[in-house]
Amino acid sequence: MEAKKKERWGIAHIYSSYNNTIVHITDITGAETIAIASGGHVVKADRLESSPAAAMAVAKKVAEIAKQKGITGVHIRVRAPGGHNGPKNPGPGAQAAIRALARSGLRIGYIEDVTPIPHDGCRKKGGRRGRRV
Repeated sequence: MEAKKKERWGIAHIYSSYNNTIVHITDITGAETIAIASGGHVVKADRLESSPAAAMAVAKKVAEIAKQKGITGVHIRVRAPGGHNGPKNPGPGAQAAIRALARSGLRIGYIEDVTPIPHDGCRKKGGRRGRRV
């Protein structure tokens, strides 16, 4: 009979803004970094850091390192800049990064959104009448 291979899970933190995409794989506690890469590691031009192509390359690179270190599956946490001024929806690289992680042979557990949401802290920028376009 075939011996059952031990599963090791990690967490893939995907930070995706309109300027960059960062994929960071940690152990299940989130304390120990296993692999990390960003859009700037794989493309030359700054404007391409957030592109889906760069995100796929980053996810592939990180997945390879994680698999070498024995990770078999990941839970995914997607984060947009959020907060009281940043956009609440993730950039163009988030979808591509998730797809690349799935394609690389890692098992996908749950996918959750961990974008920071303000609970009425600081005042939003834009003045009394808001941003006039």
